[in-house]
Amino acid sequence: MSKPKIALYWCASCGGCEESVVDLAEDILQVAEAVDIVFWPVALDFKYEDIEKMADGEITATLINGAIRLDNQEHAAKLLRKKSRLIIAHGSCAHLGGVVGLANFYERRDILNRAYKEVPTVKNPQGILPEIKTKESGRELNLSGFHKTVKTLDQVIEVDYYLPGCPPTPELIKNAILAILNDELPPKGSVLAEKKALCNTCSRRESKPDKVRIKEFKRLYEIQWDATRCFLDQGIICFGPATRGGCEERCIKANMPCRGCFGPTDNVRDQGAKFLSALASIIDSKDEKELEKIADSIPDPAGLFYRYSLASSILRGKIGTV
Repeated sequence: MSKPKIALYWCASCGGCEESVVDLAEDILQVAEAVDIVFWPVALDFKYEDIEKMADGEITATLINGAIRLDNQEHAAKLLRKKSRLIIAHGSCAHLGGVVGLANFYERRDILNRAYKEVPTVKNPQGILPEIKTKESGRELNLSGFHKTVKTLDQVIEVDYYLPGCPPTPELIKNAILAILNDELPPKGSVLAEKKALCNTCSRRESKPDKVRIKEFKRLYEIQWDATRCFLDQGIICFGPATRGGCEERCIKANMPCRGCFGPTDNVRDQGAKFLSALASIIDSKDEKELEKIADSIPDPAGLFYRYSLASSILRGKIGTV
């Protein structure tokens, strides 16, 4: 009897999700024995043609990490959707748009100018920008098209399940693969992690008072914080109230506040708006000038509140015409 076929692919992301598979450590041997990995370009020598030759739906499940920004990423995602029975959005960038989704605050032209002309370490006196088609030494060279905006995976193809996190924990990945193998998956569209917010399971929850009241928000380097107390109660922004649990408190246990990478819980449409509401509810002032001062103590609120979820939010980003 043939083994279930699994594929993995990397779109617009940092590569941490690829490493999260390797972080399965000895458990990866258990997975490798149970499945046949038929496509994993970052680790093994596979080609697009190998997938194109497969029958539609021949791959049992494909884990795609990264958002969609380039033509070739969209092409690969659509090809893998056609050839796979299940598509899993692997990590924050595929799930929500991720940190790369913050590019949606800028015009495409501004991004290219910054990367190829303005960065101090770039030497480009002629101001040359990448072109989709370029002629060099009598040959035509082609680059992938660069989309106007960053999109989540499910804005391009149908997604069956979501593995949240930047990156997902090895335990979540292992459980997802075992659930596929054992036909024990929840309803389609489910996020394969805790249903409740992180605050519900946080190891510091007992230190959080019934009512948190804040006069000023502090950045981590500005105070000597208590490693046992709730971050919010100390005036340090922590996304626990607006973020799905299931991350094993990796940041909290490293004495850092939650960054929000697991995304919102099922009943929340917009994670940034949810956290903004939660934060506003604990500000201890009704004075307009004082409220303005407190708000000013939050650096880059748009980038902070939508660090991982801009592309999937109600905002989606700055609408441009270029």
